[in-house]
Amino acid sequence: MPATQPLMNTYARQPVAFSHGDGAWLYDTAGRRYLDCLAGIAVNTLGHNHPKLVAALREQVARIIHSSNLFEVPLQTQLGAKLVELSGMTNVFFCNSGLEANEAALKIARKYGHARGVALPEVVVCERAFHGRSIATLSATGNAKVQAGFEPLVEGFVRVPLNDLAALERVAAERPGVVAVFLEAIQGEGGIQPARADYLRAVRRLCDERGWLLMIDEVQCGTGRTGKWFAHQRAGIVPDVMPLAKGLASGVPIGAVVARGAAAEVFQPGNHGTTFGGNPLAMRAGLVTIDAMEEEGLLANASRIGELIMSGVRSGLAGTPGLVEVRGQGLMIGIELDRPCGVLVARALEAGLVLNVTAERVVRLLPPLIFDDGHAGQLLDTLVPLIRRFLEEGAARAA
Repeated sequence: MPATQPLMNTYARQPVAFSHGDGAWLYDTAGRRYLDCLAGIAVNTLGHNHPKLVAALREQVARIIHSSNLFEVPLQTQLGAKLVELSGMTNVFFCNSGLEANEAALKIARKYGHARGVALPEVVVCERAFHGRSIATLSATGNAKVQAGFEPLVEGFVRVPLNDLAALERVAAERPGVVAVFLEAIQGEGGIQPARADYLRAVRRLCDERGWLLMIDEVQCGTGRTGKWFAHQRAGIVPDVMPLAKGLASGVPIGAVVARGAAAEVFQPGNHGTTFGGNPLAMRAGLVTIDAMEEEGLLANASRIGELIMSGVRSGLAGTPGLVEVRGQGLMIGIELDRPCGVLVARALEAGLVLNVTAERVVRLLPPLIFDDGHAGQLLDTLVPLIRRFLEEGAARAA
């Protein structure tokens, strides 16, 4: 008998299917409209149906989609040059996803270590981090639930708490095989936990002193989401390796590893590669995304609208028992509650909002960077009462 559901049971999906989108709005197959406060998990930077992106992709599909990295791809050079300009780094490798970008970063760290005579290179990673679901990136991830059932994990990772410089200094004193520190500028799946600017500066200094690579995962928090091109730029530092993905091409699959110094010279022909990575369609999408962000002032918009949303949530829920903290940067916002709140995802959908919950207790907002004052007002008018009712229900049950 054939299975009634042909797809593997890998997602706990909500019972909604979207047929199309326009700007910051999504429409389901029944014609109902929703305000998109998730952007495909920080992917749809320009929202939906952006005219410049649509026109460019149509033109590129008619020209060439894929040619292989056996040949020159001029659009790779153009997008690579733009990322080098924005980051202050020197070289780029293109792939297809954040997982692949992080996997490449880990390979760079290991080969860098071997070149320095380290037989068993180790990479320092953080508790509550999320770097992907391949065996290597899963091993770097700091989530036992995600790792369960996939042991044995890859060796070579040393774990410390985020923002704990003393813990990192102890590792430096005790682990001579360390070759790199790998962390997210803002932990997304970990509950919107930012790395403090002073911590990032201190880690940069320690890496310089020890000859370690500083590798900053900007897969979710990069490409303008925080109001800076890359979230670590708030600390005034430059990493040695920076994986990117998600919002870089506004929905077209893409990944990139930006590097500088010795890290940029690690890979040589035959060390790493990809079939689809850097294809002309994805490169065109990345170029158009960045062009539109610059033309429309979307970095400044992310900062302003993000602050408007965060201040509105704080004031709207002020004095409500159960609210722990509202935090984030730009349009990467977490609303932490004192209890699991996954039920709010379905309730928000019913009220016409698309969002999600991460780390069990954090309502995560990742709207497209085109969000405006009207969108922010509608989000606040809908979400704040939903959260307040949820918290009041819990208080009533406990009474």
